[in-house]
Amino acid sequence: MGAANVIPGVSGGTIAFITGIYEPFISALKSFDATALKLLFSFKIRKFAEHVNFRFLFVMGLGIIFSLFSIGKLLGYLFETYPIYLWAFFFGLIAISILSVGKTIRKWSLPTITWFLIGTLVAVALAFIKPAEENQNFLYLLLCGIIAMASMILPGLSGSFVLILLGNYQLIMLHSIPEFNIRIIIPVAIGAIIGFVILSRAINFLLHNHHDNTISTLTGFILGSLLVIWPWKDSIKLTDATGNLILKNGKPIIQEYSWLMPELNTQTLLALMYLLLGVALVLIIEKLAKTSK
Repeated sequence: MGAANVIPGVSGGTIAFITGIYEPFISALKSFDATALKLLFSFKIRKFAEHVNFRFLFVMGLGIIFSLFSIGKLLGYLFETYPIYLWAFFFGLIAISILSVGKTIRKWSLPTITWFLIGTLVAVALAFIKPAEENQNFLYLLLCGIIAMASMILPGLSGSFVLILLGNYQLIMLHSIPEFNIRIIIPVAIGAIIGFVILSRAINFLLHNHHDNTISTLTGFILGSLLVIWPWKDSIKLTDATGNLILKNGKPIIQEYSWLMPELNTQTLLALMYLLLGVALVLIIEKLAKTSK
């Protein structure tokens, strides 16, 4: 999940979905409630840890942090140097995962197929939406926080990509957070907390009460996100009002993509090999998961 955050358009939620930890992840997030706070402030640490499944979150958190400072840095370098090969690897990894996740749907029916199509269309539509104008209105910033948190929890959606579509990526990520602009950060943070509390509970409820429809919708999100991950494309960079490139850490920010068809050459053949490597990795993970169970 940590490594996925380095690649624009790849969601940490998608990786959680692929590796089979999405449902316990959402359940653990949902457990941060009034009971958890009461146990924490009563210094009943053991009961608090059991209530929030701390061991699970701690180990996963260690993995994310380790990945951000090791694998994430490597992927960042590869993304800059060999973008087509890395996109192809993730494309194969996510494409095969659709079949893996689809197998967890207990019974396909007209409603599950309908929700699958809705999820797919929503994710595809996001790829074609033109970014909105920057907006510093308190309620709009609150909405940005809610939607950004939702995109981090939902598979198939990238938090940074969604903020670009909302028009406030530059305002929030490049200016307000580095400069610690409280006036912007506070409403976004409040929105993120609201999104975290509401969405984790909503998804947990849906997974327990409408499992097949929920999984099919999330699978649709993942299928639709393949459009963004398609290896052969030209990236359109984010610019300011005067047309100058907006940089983050000295590098341009991707705003949207223009898709291409691959040519038959050595690069394409190598990309297909990396795509198959991504497919193989998911199949290996599945086998290891069954063995560990």
